[in-house]
Amino acid sequence: MAKTRAPYAAEFREQMVELVASGRRPQELAREFGCCAQTIHDWIKKAGRVIDLPRGTQIVQASKQARAVANATALSADERAELERLRKENRRLQIERDILAKATAWFAGTSVHTPNGSTRS
Repeated sequence: MAKTRAPYAAEFREQMVELVASGRRPQELAREFGCCAQTIHDWIKKAGRVIDLPRGTQIVQASKQARAVANATALSADERAELERLRKENRRLQIERDILAKATAWFAGTSVHTPNGSTRS
């Protein structure tokens, strides 16, 4: 006798269809949520017939278009490298600012409250 699992909740199935419609791939969702990609494809087809969504293949095409738009607006390699460099520099400057604030407070003989919540004790 083959094992069968309890049916997925209707809300879960609807969320999977919405995620595919927003650009996620059924295979990716299947790995993430532990269900079968074919099952998600079946839910997409059924949703297209039941709740006035595009047919299943149109949902998949719409998700491909959404991914293409996301890729087109994604950062280039140079922009990503610059963003990483700027984040590192920003963190370094924050640390330097905190050190200078603590040193100033120490020389003044008072306690200072830095933005990250640390104080001189």
